[in-house]
Amino acid sequence: MAEIFSEEWMGRFQKLWNDDPELAGELEKIGFNSAIGYGFAEDDAPTGVIVVENGKVTYAGVPGDQELNWDLRCKKPQWEAWLKKPPGMMKLGMAYTSGKLKFAVGDYGAMVKDPRMAGPFIKSFSLMAKV
Repeated sequence: MAEIFSEEWMGRFQKLWNDDPELAGELEKIGFNSAIGYGFAEDDAPTGVIVVENGKVTYAGVPGDQELNWDLRCKKPQWEAWLKKPPGMMKLGMAYTSGKLKFAVGDYGAMVKDPRMAGPFIKSFSLMAKV
């Protein structure tokens, strides 16, 4: 298995994302465009990044000069736990309020209040578990 957020891992995540109508399809309906970083709480920068254009991931790999719209951070054991058992909305909410899930960039509250984005956000975690 590839190391979480490595270039190989991110490439697999991209394929799963783009092939999933509940994620890419729903985000395409709302014209979702974003650069999303993923990484570890103790690091200065994300480890992996995806660029989403009209719901589809057009780039997945190491961070470059992308200006991030979202940057999700957790400690490695938390990410590993979610890869084994993906969280639902309640677990993500608890992780956010307890500080286990941090948004270095982006507004968690605004995102989860928008059902057009909240559903795909939760779905992305279940796809991570399939990488």
